[in-house]
Amino acid sequence: MKRVFIDGEAGTTGLQVRERLEARGDVELIQLDEGSRKNLEARRAALNECDAAILCLPDQAAEEAVKLVENETTVVIDASTAFRVADGWTYGFPELAPGHRELVKASKRISNPGCYPTGFIALTRPLVDAGILSPGAALTVNAVSGYTGGGKALIKVYEEEEHEPWGAYGFNLEHKHLPEMAKWSMIGREPIFMPSVGSFAQGMVVSVPLHYDQLAADARSAKRLHECLRARYAQSTYVSVRDLNKMDDLERGAFMRPDSLANTNKLELSVYANDSKRTAVLVARLDNLGKGASGAAVQNMNLALGLDETMGL
Repeated sequence: MKRVFIDGEAGTTGLQVRERLEARGDVELIQLDEGSRKNLEARRAALNECDAAILCLPDQAAEEAVKLVENETTVVIDASTAFRVADGWTYGFPELAPGHRELVKASKRISNPGCYPTGFIALTRPLVDAGILSPGAALTVNAVSGYTGGGKALIKVYEEEEHEPWGAYGFNLEHKHLPEMAKWSMIGREPIFMPSVGSFAQGMVVSVPLHYDQLAADARSAKRLHECLRARYAQSTYVSVRDLNKMDDLERGAFMRPDSLANTNKLELSVYANDSKRTAVLVARLDNLGKGASGAAVQNMNLALGLDETMGL
């Protein structure tokens, strides 16, 4: 029986992590009553008694929580942005590259990926590793997420107040996800990232458009792009690559629903390409609170504690 403490379990991600864990027979949750959740000594004790701590906190609070861990055995999985490019932390995307799952298994400090970067990195890292996409490539990313990604404040807006049906943001071009996108894709250059929020609770679509002249000369075809992604994720439990240019299951034959993977840990990748136009769009679809947050945290916890990777997912 592994003991797990969710620091910040009352938040959106924390609640979903708890739901995934509380019915399991191989995990015991350490829970603080409402009056103790912000008590420093109560939290310190829980953080040091548990086998794994999942931090569902703002960045500064996560940094402070890590300092409270005074032993070398507690596995810390942080869902904030605080440690995603930090030395000494393992990036918690087990499917990142061959051998990366083993690094997650052996780590005591795991940074959970951001939801948007999960899609972007899953699409681009295999192409960089294969030499199809060069480091330094100038890319753009367009994405839409469900409003739960904005936490309780945005949920309140969309569920209780008058609100816009859709809204793009990030116009200062300083989004907090940019550093991890650049680092873990191995591109090393931040993309131009245009995120948006839609009037639906959970789900996400991330798209990366490409011109063929951005690709290696021997890889400028739809088939080559598709083969590269399919080969990378052929043995993956949660990441799948759809058939090339698959459109027959889109809404009305044209529209990709962003919410079709809600409440799952799945990540679906698609390649839409036109060889005659020499253009392509790589697309990732996932649940922003699943593989983009709570699902990823549970998957990483399972690996780091030596449990069945699929439990609770």
